[in-house]
Amino acid sequence: MPAIQQEAMDLLGWPELCQHLAGFASTPMGRQALLHLSLPGDLSRSQRLQQETRELLERDQQLEGGLDFRGVVDLNPLVARCCKGGIATGEALLGVATTMAAVRKLRRQINDPHRQPVATACLARLQSLHQLERRLNHCLEEGGHVADRACPALAAVRHQLCGLRLALRQQLHVLLRRYQAVLQDTVIFSRHGRAVMALKAGALDQLPGLVHDSSTSGNTLFVEPQVLVPLGNRIRDLEAQEHQEEERVLRQLSQLVADDAQPLLDTRAALLRLDMALARGRYGAALGGVHPEFPEASRKADAVGMVQEPILLRQLRHPLLVWQQQAGGVDVVPVDIQVHPNQRVVAITGPNTGGKTVVLKSLGLALLMARAGLPVLCAGPARLPWADLVLADIGDEQSLQQNLSTFSGHIKRLARILEAVEASPTAHANGVVLLDEVGAGTDPGEGSALAMALLRHMADRVRLTMATTHCSALKTLKYEDDRFENASVAFDEATMAPTYQLQWGIPGRSNALAIAQRLGLDPAVLSQARALLKPREAGEVSSIISGLEQQRQHQDEAAAAAAALLARTEQLHAQVLSHWQRQQKEIAQRQQQRQQQLEDSIHAARQEVARIVRTLRQAPDGEQARRAGQRLKALQHVQPARSATAADPLSPLQLPRRQGWLPHAGMRVRVRRLGKAAEVLDVKDNGQMLELRCGPMRLQAHMDDVEFLNGDEPRHAAPPVQVTHHQPLAPGPEVRCAANTIDLRGLRLHEAESAVADQLSRSNGPVWVIHGIGTGRLKRGLQDWLKSTNQVERFHDAEPQDGGMGCTVVWPCR
Repeated sequence: MPAIQQEAMDLLGWPELCQHLAGFASTPMGRQALLHLSLPGDLSRSQRLQQETRELLERDQQLEGGLDFRGVVDLNPLVARCCKGGIATGEALLGVATTMAAVRKLRRQINDPHRQPVATACLARLQSLHQLERRLNHCLEEGGHVADRACPALAAVRHQLCGLRLALRQQLHVLLRRYQAVLQDTVIFSRHGRAVMALKAGALDQLPGLVHDSSTSGNTLFVEPQVLVPLGNRIRDLEAQEHQEEERVLRQLSQLVADDAQPLLDTRAALLRLDMALARGRYGAALGGVHPEFPEASRKADAVGMVQEPILLRQLRHPLLVWQQQAGGVDVVPVDIQVHPNQRVVAITGPNTGGKTVVLKSLGLALLMARAGLPVLCAGPARLPWADLVLADIGDEQSLQQNLSTFSGHIKRLARILEAVEASPTAHANGVVLLDEVGAGTDPGEGSALAMALLRHMADRVRLTMATTHCSALKTLKYEDDRFENASVAFDEATMAPTYQLQWGIPGRSNALAIAQRLGLDPAVLSQARALLKPREAGEVSSIISGLEQQRQHQDEAAAAAAALLARTEQLHAQVLSHWQRQQKEIAQRQQQRQQQLEDSIHAARQEVARIVRTLRQAPDGEQARRAGQRLKALQHVQPARSATAADPLSPLQLPRRQGWLPHAGMRVRVRRLGKAAEVLDVKDNGQMLELRCGPMRLQAHMDDVEFLNGDEPRHAAPPVQVTHHQPLAPGPEVRCAANTIDLRGLRLHEAESAVADQLSRSNGPVWVIHGIGTGRLKRGLQDWLKSTNQVERFHDAEPQDGGMGCTVVWPCR
């Protein structure tokens, strides 16, 4: 990165923004990385960072309590130490186990390849390292202390130490009671790792021993009784052996870490990447940002014939000012920025303290934030180019030590900016230059000429140049070159104060005389200044008027084109309306014809029935009655068919009713006992239980308690055939105790899964998981998770004396 670009980032306030961003990180390594956040070197990298930010923020907002990074530590120092053959501390080694447990937990929270493809793939590529984690949890206890179970020799040494220390303590208590008269205090003290007694200075001959220390006054001696010296020496020898055994265990564990160095470093990199993405998302959500868009054409130069997209930022706000506002500062006035593709230079004019410099800094920070994967603080769409080069000349460069005036300082910085632009091959397509008070600090005439030449030079070499100025000559460039555009900060003439709103296409006035009048300058001086100002304004005004006339002509042509388009639209609307009315008339005629056919059919049927009745009354024998009955039956089949033919095909009476239905997520049903419609959220128990949302309520209901909105009964799914196969358990410890039993009652499902996973990682035998019976939701969810994880070899319900159906025995993979 060129030094001038780093200088521009400092001028824009990028380091302060990084400090705010680092406060949203979940881990110390994430905070440290965000404090020195670097910018990606290509567009694809920025797009991937934006995708990660969107995915992590969406998932974080969906989960109760958000994504959990607890237990994650920076593995770089530990891995570097172990790879060099060093011995890590138990606490540092235990951090590896807690980090791997955090990775498992994050995998469960981020496991949706469709909605979070980038984040899911990032974690899926990591190695689980279950053996390393299990070994660390087996050998280390809380706080990094080496456990007795880590080594039989260590356990034996500690057992001897415990016995000797108990014997030493008992003998000391006996001596305390025996020599109480010559002791300063009846308390056992420790000096240099040896147990001592507080003896009066003149009674050393009454209690022979080794003096290890004395009080400040010299009245008390801390003496180890001679009779206890051999026992103390034996304890020190065993303590040395204990330290050696602990060091041997730690050396073995450190070697295991060195063997898995690369997977651990990959895990650290993935966790850092996710932590930074989540911090970016939380920062953007806290300040009200939106994710920007990078038009593909913005990275191609106009010379290759690509049409660039306009730069569009609605209601853009300065992030540092928004941060101050949330801390109790003043409200931030947003601005709109819209630069058309053919425009290369924007000159912002207006009064002092009107917000011109804030506009420059807001745009510069928006470009840097979009490139770094951060949301941009604006209310509407954020469409802006991927800026490979963001350069700025903002502030006063006056320096007494370097003998530089304000003008000299600006010129030296502008020279470095021009050098960076000339050296960059992509500046024409992706370069943005921000200049504050261009042409100021010297003679106004010469300064205006220099500013005009500089802006025209920049228009040929960078994608966008935005400059603030008080030079009136720069306002006329728009009417000479269509690559230039004017903008101004508004000024309220009534209150004589700026409004901080940005107006496009309109040049602004500095309002120096109005501000001077508000500040109480002598009216005579102001009158004379206005008289001197009028002759110089005449030339500028004529040029501006000429430009405005051309602009008015373009607007008239656009209005004429719009009027012609409106006339064609109205003609098309009339044609469509006429066609629709004709169709409606034809539909009405067809319905009337079908209605008449139906009435004729009914009338004919009635006449036929009456004739049959008359025949039956006049018939002397049963044969004619039988024939009449057959004709009636035939008439019953013919008349409904005619009625159906003549009826309206869109009549609701002809809609087929659903003969049974199967529920699925998103379906709308009616809860019978409530008489209200509800939405199906989930289907459980092979389609027998439904999780519903009825207004603000969430409830569970059986299939028989709901019906379709048209009243149809549900069709029950065929129950699956379940085959249970019992096989004898592998030989191993099957005795339940407090160490291999975990109680999950009262926990939520994700909390229960995390607790069981931690217990399995440190267990070599079966684990008894108590979940209770209750509604069965915890048991079902837990067993579904046990089926999907690769930590479990098998599981089954416990024996009746161990809890039965309220407890599950889980066997970890070996």
